Amino acid sequence: MREVARDRERLIHIKEAISRINRYIADIDLEHLLDDDMRYYAVVKNIEIIGEAANMLTDKFKSTHQTTPWKMIIGMRNYIIHEYFQVKFGVVKEVLTLDLPELEKQIDAYLME
Repeated sequence: MREVARDRERLIHIKEAISRINRYIADIDLEHLLDDDMRYYAVVKNIEIIGEAANMLTDKFKSTHQTTPWKMIIGMRNYIIHEYFQVKFGVVKEVLTLDLPELEKQIDAYLME
């Protein structure tokens, strides 16, 4: 259920998932992430968690914080869940290098509100 009172909790879930991902990839060259399938799937699972938490944010919150591409984040979650057998490493790598750092900044700002 989507409740305004739980938006902050969902943002914390996103922040925690980002922190876990950053910890998992801190000491590895991303080109070698696939060599460690347990680490790779831990990263993918946390991307999924980010998408699910974003999906559970209220429409009110998402509409007042439109700089974050909520539909894309939720779409990534859906892609991972429903197309799990064909998730491309290049897509995951792009999320890690381009999208996650910006999302982390945005979530930090939202938590400061």
